[in-house]
Amino acid sequence: MDVTTRARIRAGDQHAFAGLFDEFAKAVYNHAYRLTGDWSAAEDVVSLTFLEAWRLRERIDPDGGSLRPWLLGVATNVTRNQRRAARRHQEAMARMPRADPVPDFADELIGRVADAQRLTDVRAAFAKLRRHEQDVLSLCVGAGLDYAEAAEALGIPVGTVRSRLSRARKKLELAAGPRQVRDDRGTAVRSVKESTP
Repeated sequence: MDVTTRARIRAGDQHAFAGLFDEFAKAVYNHAYRLTGDWSAAEDVVSLTFLEAWRLRERIDPDGGSLRPWLLGVATNVTRNQRRAARRHQEAMARMPRADPVPDFADELIGRVADAQRLTDVRAAFAKLRRHEQDVLSLCVGAGLDYAEAAEALGIPVGTVRSRLSRARKKLELAAGPRQVRDDRGTAVRSVKESTP
């Protein structure tokens, strides 16, 4: 490299500096790759090396030969600084408190949607029952009363409670229709009827 080119680079001549980049970018890249072992990191080192070379251009000795050794020295320092920064970042991250794992809410959401749909279906089927069947079902299934307690609450015989409850359950089973049970792979295993609580 002639003295004139060095002087132009020292003076901030962008065209002369672009020529420096064109001439030595590949050498800097290869050196950076040897130091980092990573293509992407080497590209970052090349960018930072030429930014740093531009910043330090006034330190270039006006006399001398190729600027390749100087650029490779800058690249070595840049790589060292990058490693130091990465190590500090990792150490800082290691000191950070660990965040609690965020549970996957997808399964719960799917369950809620399915539950909401099932509740809508049950309400629709319940609404189709006769009023006296709704009363018996609400007391026996919903409130947990036994036959005698439901009979007492409604002022009807125990046998009537039993027959109304039986008819109500059958109507709900018919309204729900058959439901397929699936294994872990989603394959249908058997068909069962939806049971009421």
